[in-house]
Order: sequence, then structure tokens, then C-alpha cells
Amino acid sequence: MKPQVNIIAVVDVIGALSGSTLLDGNLCMMDDGGHNSAHQGTPNLCTVVKPGQVVSWSALAVDLQTPVEIKNISFVPADKSADQPASRPAGQPAGQTNGHAQPAQGERSADGDKLDLDVWTGVVPNWLTPGVAYQYRLELQMYEGENSVMHIDTPALMCQ
Repeated sequence: MKPQVNIIAVVDVIGALSGSTLLDGNLCMMDDGGHNSAHQGTPNLCTVVKPGQVVSWSALAVDLQTPVEIKNISFVPADKSADQPASRPAGQPAGQTNGHAQPAQGERSADGDKLDLDVWTGVVPNWLTPGVAYQYRLELQMYEGENSVMHIDTPALMCQ
């Protein structure tokens, strides 16, 4: 088992902002988990993980002039809306139990400036039921403005 699986969200920022959607080919998600994750290259990525494994998310803009970053990641139980966090998160970062992953600490350059690439990290807890997809809300911030934050609720983590 790899100690970490990396998930990247590649965003066509111009397409997303123009169409007000992360669908229609504006979001492509992939992982390097090596456990035959389903729906690679789509917004419906279902990443196969194991308990104790670190999961790291990052976002990359296709248009390099318009930035994109992860604003939030939250896990929800199947019977609640994404506005109500799970009592036990599928990606439980150190010191948090509210259903959210968090930005990784120490993402700074040698001179102390914040790096452009934000990485969000969580640890897969041991209580996840194998074979059950735990969907999460991925919120992305693209540039600034009224419609600059968009989310998608279709990606998931699933224990093997």
C-alpha cells in the first residue's frame, strides 16, 4: 500500500466561469492511488483508499492566467445535505473531527512566501465501511467575484 494517494482537480477556469458550471468538461479529476479508482478523468472520481492512508488534494488551472484553489473539502453522510458535516469525516485531519480536510501546513517557500499550489490533506480513518463510496463536496475558488466559488458533490473516497 502506498502511504499517500494524491488527487488532482484540473479546471478549465475560463470554461467554468463562462458557463457557471464545473460540469461540461470544465473539471477533470485524477488520482495516483494504484487501486483501480473509478471514473478517472471525470468529476465523478471515486478514489480507492485504505485506512490510515494520507489523501492529498490539489487544484490546477488549465488557463495559467486565472488562478484556481481549493476553498474547502467536506464529507457528508448519505442522508444529510453537504451543509451539515459528517460527525466523523472520511478525511480526518489532525486536530479536526468536523468532516473537513484542511490545507497542509508548511506549504511555504524558503523565503516564507506562500506557494501558489495549495494542498489539502486528510487521513483515511479506520471506521470506514469497505465498498461504500463516501462522497465529498469539493469547493473551488477561481479568481474573484460574485460567481467565483463553485462546488461539486460527486467525487468520493471508497475503502478497499
